[in-house]
Amino acid sequence: MLLLTCLTAGGLGSLKPVFADDQLTIASFGGAYQAAQRKVYFEPYAKKAGVKISEEEFNSETSKIRAMVESKSVSWDAVDMDAVGGEQLCAEGALETIDWKRLGLDRSRFTGADNDCVVPADFYATVLAYDKDKLPNGPKNLNDLFDTQKFPGKRGLYKSPFGNLEWALIADGVAVKDVYKVLGTSAGVDRALKKLDTIKKDVVWWQTGAQAPQLLADGQVVMTSAWNGRIYDAVKNSGKHFEILWDAQELGMNVWVIPKGGPRVDAAYKFIAFVTSGSVQADQTRYIPYGPANRDAIAHVDPAVLPHLPTAPDHMTHALLIDAAFWGERGDELRQRFTAWLAK
Repeated sequence: MLLLTCLTAGGLGSLKPVFADDQLTIASFGGAYQAAQRKVYFEPYAKKAGVKISEEEFNSETSKIRAMVESKSVSWDAVDMDAVGGEQLCAEGALETIDWKRLGLDRSRFTGADNDCVVPADFYATVLAYDKDKLPNGPKNLNDLFDTQKFPGKRGLYKSPFGNLEWALIADGVAVKDVYKVLGTSAGVDRALKKLDTIKKDVVWWQTGAQAPQLLADGQVVMTSAWNGRIYDAVKNSGKHFEILWDAQELGMNVWVIPKGGPRVDAAYKFIAFVTSGSVQADQTRYIPYGPANRDAIAHVDPAVLPHLPTAPDHMTHALLIDAAFWGERGDELRQRFTAWLAK
């Protein structure tokens, strides 16, 4: 018996299958980021294509997509996730391989299009941020995150080894260019965790992008790691006097993926082609300053926004480029070590 979605007043003639192509379910990171996507991506595309878009929120947990694929119950058509998760899921065979001809876009115009299962979306930065109202003479470099005498009080960090281990090594004297070489050794991981031990009792752990600026606003921390777009949004739209420290910013990439075996792969391709086109990616920067991965977008970005992008030349001087391949290969092991460290 066919699964049917609804009955119309006119009778059975207009019955549609559950997985009709006039609807899409999109998953992304929520908060200010997804609010920007709603304005620039979801609403315009829904109107243009005549589809209904349903939104889900998640925090790039690979387990959610893996479970859908393994149980053959994929309900997400297109997903915006961190490149690290995309790398891992691609290696596991949980994502569709991207056919760029089918997408209708030039792969060579995208920065970071090395993985066969992803379409690069944008570049974000994990930065150190503080509230100038509460800390007029704030931190000047990454080392200040670990200086509890100069800056007493709690500091916020993302509850993950991702990014924290790198920062710990940099603050412990490892050159940015050598971070992953050192972190690739057991001694390097021990060194990073030992450095994190120096502030462990002073850390408030956050798990979603919206929590970091909230911790600052509530005065629960004197400084916090955060995603640059969330701090920018708090300043622009909530009147906060937050300051971003770009020293040792960690440049990561968000990517669009299609879970393997999804019900509307063709529709997902059309949606991704729209949201990763140059002009549309540029439009997103008006709401949240993440660097477009499509190089054709830069010419369309408002010059006033360019200095706020993590990919601005001044911000790249001491930037650490997150190694998605490293985390795709070593992520599970490092998460286990980090979880064990947290429990001590």
